[in-house]
Amino acid sequence: MDALEIERPGSWWDGIRPYVEKAPLAALALGISSGFPYAMIGATLTTRLAQGGIDKKTVTAFSLAFLVYNLKPFWAWIVDGVRLPVIGRLGQRVSWLIVAGLFVIAAVANLALVTPNSAAIMPTVIAAILVGVAGATFDIVIDAYRIEILEPRQLGVGSGMSQYGWRIGSAGAGALALVIAARGGWELAYFACASFALPAMLAGLIVGEPRRHHRVAARQSLGTMLTSIWGPFAQFFQREGALIVLLFILIHKIGDTLANLTFRLLFDDLKFSNDEIAFYDVGLGFWAYLIGIFVGGALYAKMGMKRSVTLALVLMAVSNLSFAGLAAAGHSNWGMAGAIGFENFSSGFGGVAVVAYFSALTDLRFTAAQYALISAAASIVGRFVTGTTAGALIERFGYVNFYLLTTVIALPGVFLFWWMSRSGLVDRSIGSAGGGEEEPVPGSGPLRRPVVAEGSEPPAP
Repeated sequence: MDALEIERPGSWWDGIRPYVEKAPLAALALGISSGFPYAMIGATLTTRLAQGGIDKKTVTAFSLAFLVYNLKPFWAWIVDGVRLPVIGRLGQRVSWLIVAGLFVIAAVANLALVTPNSAAIMPTVIAAILVGVAGATFDIVIDAYRIEILEPRQLGVGSGMSQYGWRIGSAGAGALALVIAARGGWELAYFACASFALPAMLAGLIVGEPRRHHRVAARQSLGTMLTSIWGPFAQFFQREGALIVLLFILIHKIGDTLANLTFRLLFDDLKFSNDEIAFYDVGLGFWAYLIGIFVGGALYAKMGMKRSVTLALVLMAVSNLSFAGLAAAGHSNWGMAGAIGFENFSSGFGGVAVVAYFSALTDLRFTAAQYALISAAASIVGRFVTGTTAGALIERFGYVNFYLLTTVIALPGVFLFWWMSRSGLVDRSIGSAGGGEEEPVPGSGPLRRPVVAEGSEPPAP
């Protein structure tokens, strides 16, 4: 009787089981390794530069290092099509996971060895860019591997687990760096954080090559090589409404990115200590993010993709107002707790819904290249605006008006997705990774149907 009750539809076990399947657990490990390079050249480097006496304009200009992530579509096709010698016997995705992971470890170690100062800042700039290149390449492989090991029915859960992992990696590395730096220096902190590359590498070795991976044909001519490069772009842009979908991808996160990359400057100006930042921004923010992911996963399953993405976009836009309140309140632990809590809850919720939609947009023949295009486009405008204007805007208008501005900038993305949902464009934009049909690419040969587990279903509309 008990056994039957556990297995019947709607039981508590049915809600838990998707999270303990092999592919979502692997997505958790992949997320951990994906998140930590971002922390190394994001909040952690911002704190390191601010404590080194570097001026605000220079500090915010370092966010341009993230623009390397936005260039990854230009070499993502290599991860799809180039077989690595010797280690390639492990499989296309697994071999690239190992090589890219080693590249990240080396780049982070190199950043540890530079000492930032206003008189000679260029070595730090170069080291940060190298971490960006390594992290972007690692992300290309990680995203493709995650999408291909997940069945369409697992995209929501897998996206949530990936976001859990990303937060563990970014928050864990960020907290570890702060604690070790306060006691043993920034060099030791960065060396210790390099170990966060290992979970993805181990997941690849344990899980192996994904069943849904479509092998790219061997390159035999210049024509087939060129097709492998432009094919992912051609297949994406031949879809109905592709330019509108791309516009949404470009603008939906401008306000959120612009605000997020300046938080540490606000904390430094409000005289929060490293321990306070570690406790509230990293510690409390971590748990708020996890709760947001949990709620996001539950509501994604209940509300469907379109409504959950719309709600997520509203929450992420409004969350910027909490930092305007913190800036007005000054050094307030309660104010920081509220702002960090709301921001991270909203980001966690948004990560589940938005990442699931973006993953479902890809075609399994070009998983790495297309998701690289989507993820790069999702943040390029915000990162460019942050790197070129954020510091000047803060100095001119103050933090309160700056965060009010970021809220207004986020609203067009909310309204555009609402229109896309009402018009049916969201449903029509889904690719074969989300259970949709593959569309032909000129010169790419005959189509193949997606290799999907029997009984699997596309994400809820």
